[in-house]
Amino acid sequence: MKRLAVLLTFLVVFVAKLDAQLPPLIDREIFFGNPEIVGAQISPDGKYVSFIKPYNGVRNIWVKEKDEPFDKARVITSETKRPITSYFWSLDSKYILFVKDNDGDENFNVYAVNPAEAAEGKIPVARNLTKAEKARAIIIHLPKSERDAIYVALNDRDPAWHDLYKIKISTGDKTLISENKNRITGWLFDNNDRLRMALRNTEKGDTEILAIQTDGSLKKIYSCNVFESCSALAFHKDNKRLYVITNRGDDVNLARLSLLDLETGKEELVEQDPLNRVDIGSVGISNKTKEIISITYFDDKPRVYFKDKGFEEDYKLLKKYFGDDKAISFVSMTEDEDLMIVNAYSDTEPGITALFDRKTKKVTPLYRIRERLPREALAPMKVIRYKSSDGLEIPAYLTLPKGVEPRKLPLVVVPHGGPWARDVWGYNSIAQFLANRGYAVLQPNFRGSTGYGKKFLNAGNKQWGDLMQDDITWGVKYLIEEGIADPKRVGIMGGSYGGYATLAGVTFTPDLYAAAVAFVAPSNLITLLETIPPYWAAVKTIFLERVGDPSTPEGRAQLIRQSPLTHVDKIKTPLLIAHGANDPRVKKSEADQIVVALRERGYPVEYIVAPDEGHGFLRPVNSMALYARAEEFLAKYLGGRYQQGGPPEVMQRLKEITVDIKTVTMPKTVDITKPADVNATGKWLVTLDAMGQTLSVTLEINQKDSRFDAVISSAVGSGRLDNGKVSGKNLKGNLKVELQGQTLDFEFDAFIDESGKIQGTLSAPGLPPLSFTGKREN
Repeated sequence: MKRLAVLLTFLVVFVAKLDAQLPPLIDREIFFGNPEIVGAQISPDGKYVSFIKPYNGVRNIWVKEKDEPFDKARVITSETKRPITSYFWSLDSKYILFVKDNDGDENFNVYAVNPAEAAEGKIPVARNLTKAEKARAIIIHLPKSERDAIYVALNDRDPAWHDLYKIKISTGDKTLISENKNRITGWLFDNNDRLRMALRNTEKGDTEILAIQTDGSLKKIYSCNVFESCSALAFHKDNKRLYVITNRGDDVNLARLSLLDLETGKEELVEQDPLNRVDIGSVGISNKTKEIISITYFDDKPRVYFKDKGFEEDYKLLKKYFGDDKAISFVSMTEDEDLMIVNAYSDTEPGITALFDRKTKKVTPLYRIRERLPREALAPMKVIRYKSSDGLEIPAYLTLPKGVEPRKLPLVVVPHGGPWARDVWGYNSIAQFLANRGYAVLQPNFRGSTGYGKKFLNAGNKQWGDLMQDDITWGVKYLIEEGIADPKRVGIMGGSYGGYATLAGVTFTPDLYAAAVAFVAPSNLITLLETIPPYWAAVKTIFLERVGDPSTPEGRAQLIRQSPLTHVDKIKTPLLIAHGANDPRVKKSEADQIVVALRERGYPVEYIVAPDEGHGFLRPVNSMALYARAEEFLAKYLGGRYQQGGPPEVMQRLKEITVDIKTVTMPKTVDITKPADVNATGKWLVTLDAMGQTLSVTLEINQKDSRFDAVISSAVGSGRLDNGKVSGKNLKGNLKVELQGQTLDFEFDAFIDESGKIQGTLSAPGLPPLSFTGKREN
C-alpha cells in the first residue's frame, strides 16, 4: 500500500508538472471528430469545386461553382450514418461517383449522383450503379472516348475473383466485358481506351503482366516471383510501351521505374532513387500529354524530382507561397490542366488547400483542414535510427511532447498496420493526440515495412513476433538508454498488424509495457489465415510465404508459437482491446478468443466492440468514444494527462460499445494446437441427400498433414475444394461447384467416424443443408 501511495503521489506531481509546461489540452473532438471541410476537387471542365463537409453530423459531398463562396454550396448526398470519405468526378463533369459499404463490411458498391439535380431544399438521390450484394466493387477505368461509362470489377459471380464490367453511368446498364477464370487481379487500358493488359497472381504467388491478344488469349510479357514486386502503371505516350514499377532481379534491391517493350519484352530503365535509399514512390503522369510530370520518393521526408519544367516552376512558386517547410501535393486538375487543387502540409500542418491557376499563377486559398486545431501546439516529427537485436538498422519517427524536457518521459509505441506498409512524414492525428497528452510517441518502420527495398521487406518473412517484434522492442530500449523514456511508463498501442504487435509485446516481453491498447488485432495466426476474405485468394500464397504455412508441421508449429493466444498466461500488462463487429480482414473472433482466454484465467481486460464498424472505426462518434477510453486508460497506468468526459452522445456511445466480458462467448473452444487425427486421402463413394432425392457423388481427397484438396464429381456437375483444413477427425473447407454453367459456393463440413465412414453437410446461403454419407473405395 505504501508503494502504491508513493506511485500515485508521483503520478499526481508528474501530471501537474506536465500541465504547467505542455501546451493547453486539445479537445479530442478536434483530432477525431468531423473535419470542417476536406477533400476538395475541381471538376474536369473547371466550372465547379466539390468537397466533403458534415451534413446533419455526417460527412457528405457538397458542390459549388468555382468562384462562389463556400456558404453558397449545395449538399448533393444525404448519408445519415456512415461518412463519405472519397469520391471522384465523371470525365464529362456531369456526375460525382463514390463507393459505400455496409457498416464496415468492405462490400463496396459504386454510387452516382447528379449535382445538377441539387436545389434549395432538395438533395439528389444517389443511384447504386453496381447493385451487388455481399460483393466488392473496384473501379478500374474511366474512358475518355466514352465519358458516360465506367469500368468496374465485381466479385458477385465468384467471391474470390473479380469479373470486369462496363457500366453506363446515366442509366446503370451493365455489360460483362471479361469473365475472370484466369486468376486476374487487375486490368489496364491503353491511351485509346482499349483493354490491352491484365495482371495475374499464380498459385505459386508469382505476379504476371499479360498482354491481351486480339483473340482474347493472354500472353505473358513480364513476371516476378513471390518475393519480388512488379506492377503495370500506364502506357507510354507512344501507346506501344508500358511503364512498370519493379524490383525483379537477384541483384536488385530497390524498386525502379522501367519501360517495357510489349513486342520484345525488353526492359528499359527510366529512373531509380538517385540517392539509392528507398523504393520509387509515386509517379505523376499527365492525362493530357501522357508525359511524366514528377517522381516522388518517400524517404525520411518526401523527395520530388520533376520531369516537366512547367510543373516544376509551379511547384517552386507554391513552395515559396506556402513556405519551404511544407510539402506540396497536386490533388486535382482540370482536363486542360490549367487549374489545380493543391494541398500544402507538414508534420504540424494537416493541410492548407488552395486553388491554383497555372496560367495567371494566382493562388486562391480555400480552407485549412481541421481549422480549429492550434498549429502552434503541435509537435514536430523527428527521424531516428537505431540497431535491432541482430544489428539491422531500423528507421523510425519520434514525436516528443512540446514544452517539456525530453527526459524520462512516458512513452507510447505505435506500430503501423499492414505489416506491408510504412509510416511516413506528415501530420499524424494519433501521434499529435498522444504528444499533446504528454507522451513521447515512437513509430518504428520495422523490417517487413515497404519502401525501404526488397531486402528490408523480405527480412520480415515469417518473423511475426520474432525479429519484427525485436525491431519494436529494441526501439524502446534505445529510447530508455538515451534517457528519453521512463522504463516504468512505456505503453504500446496499435491497430491491425500494429494490434498484433501490441499483443505480441505484452506476451513475449511482458515486463516491458505498463499499458497496452490493441485495435482490430489478430491474436491467433492459425485462425487469422483460415478466415481471410475470399477476394484475397490471389494473395493467399503471399501470406503463406511471408507469414507462415499452417499446412506444414513446421509452419503450423511456428504460427502457434508466434500467436499471442498461445502465451496468454504470460500477460501481466493492463490491456484494452477494441474491434469492429463487421471486420472482414481480422474477424471479431480474434478479439473474442483472447478476451475469453484472459477471462478464464481470471485476468482483467477491457473490451470495446462497435457493431457498425469493420477493420477500423470510421464513424467519428465511435472513434471519439474509443479514444476517450484509451486516453484515460493510458493516463491511469502511464501518468499522462487526459481529457475528462466528453459530449453526451460520445459518452453514451462509449457505454453502448463497452462489452461486459462475462457475456463474451465463443461458438466452441478454439484449439489451435490440435493436429489431424485421420488421413482422408483416397477416393470416396458418397451419397448426397439433395432435399429428398439421393445423388451418387465421387469425392477424391488428397491430404497433406493438416491440409487437404478435393475434387467432387457427379452426373449433374463437378467441383473443387482447395486448401481445406483437417482438425482431429473433422474436415472443413470451401467447395466450388459448377452446375449448368453456374458456380455455387458451398461450405464443406465433414467428419470421419470410428468405422472409417465419412459424413457431413454442404451449406450455401439461401439453401437448406445437404447431408451426405459415404465410404472410402477399397
